[in-house]
Amino acid sequence: MPADGRLNPIESMRGGLRRVGLRLRRRARPRTPRRTPVRAPGLVAEVRRAHPEGYPGDFTGTSTVDYAPKDDHVPDPGEIVWTWVPFEEDHSMGKDRPVLVVAYDGPYPLALMLTSKDHDDDEVRQSDEAEGRDFVDIGSGSWDRLGRQSEVRTDRVIRLDPHAVRREGGVLGRSRYEVVAALLRQIRGWT
Repeated sequence: MPADGRLNPIESMRGGLRRVGLRLRRRARPRTPRRTPVRAPGLVAEVRRAHPEGYPGDFTGTSTVDYAPKDDHVPDPGEIVWTWVPFEEDHSMGKDRPVLVVAYDGPYPLALMLTSKDHDDDEVRQSDEAEGRDFVDIGSGSWDRLGRQSEVRTDRVIRLDPHAVRREGGVLGRSRYEVVAALLRQIRGWT
């Protein structure tokens, strides 16, 4: 820098290019999608008191399936929401994924996992049958931003911590929900 404190034209151009480059890099970063906050229903203290360690466990009983989606930021039967789902083998580990809410067990929403993996292939179906897993196609919807076809796993019912529900993904149409409900009635004895 010269003694008079002014930058020569080349130096001032470099600084301007650096600022433009930083601005362009900031704009090129992917933006996270806006989230619709999901509010948990009442009985917050009951959930925390019963399971302070986190996951309240898979649901093994029977329940009543009733299509009742509402635009109230509470996970309702018929809605697909995103939440953390623990692995079967180790409940301390899991994955963020969409789930279909099908019923309630007290303060806990009961949900079925969604997957975009196709389970209609013969080899995959044989593996699923050997493991006791069962899937039903539900098509695509707003819960998958890539528009992929989805399937619901009906043999594992997950109790959700209502505070762990991250966002709403969409509402499953009534006719597709009734297919899932019919399977739950047939396989699990739900009403």
